[in-house]
Amino acid sequence: MTSPRIQIAPSILSADFAHLSRDIAAVERAGADLIHIDVMDGHFVPNITIGVPVVRSIKTVAHCPLDVHLMIAEPDRYVDDFAKAGANMISVHVEATPHLHRTIAQIKSHGIKAGAVINPSTSVTALDDVAADLDFVLVMSVNPGFSGQAFIRHSLDKVRRVRQMLERVGSSAPIEIDGGIDQTTAAEVVAAGASILVAGHAIFGTPDAEAAMRALRAAAVGVAIP
Repeated sequence: MTSPRIQIAPSILSADFAHLSRDIAAVERAGADLIHIDVMDGHFVPNITIGVPVVRSIKTVAHCPLDVHLMIAEPDRYVDDFAKAGANMISVHVEATPHLHRTIAQIKSHGIKAGAVINPSTSVTALDDVAADLDFVLVMSVNPGFSGQAFIRHSLDKVRRVRQMLERVGSSAPIEIDGGIDQTTAAEVVAAGASILVAGHAIFGTPDAEAAMRALRAAAVGVAIP
């Protein structure tokens, strides 16, 4: 099976919300593949971020596809609105919906990519019955809610197990990983089988997001930066 291309998805959770257009433009100049948008409701996770109107506004300035990660209770109620606002990919947590198969189908009905997310304490087996239906799987390598957390090491083994599960059902769906991704962890997660790397603090928490974006990609593919 051909190895997927490594994609970098800067997470605007760590960007300057007063200058989102500027920050998005910076990472796009550096070759960002996706713009990762964390939607949090203060119920499913202990934080509140942004909603549909902001996603709609981002769509008017971003050139990269929008990767919308719903960290919310009852995601089925909002999938249609986020799809119409311009999401190109939507992922939902297996822990947040009792009817995951139906939710995945609902996302796909809009002609966009559908993904399932598993938290650090959630077993990979929670995806067994929908694995063949997924366009991608998102593995959380921190407990969701806040940017800048330390990488949870057992996530590497979880990524390997997700890849094995996908291969069993004949799927080449990419594995996305989110949490603690920086220049020290990027190569490890790629070696484990992840090909979409979400990074927030490692990019936007630096004085030069454009340079940090390039350095992260170099680290992911094993190229030294002089």
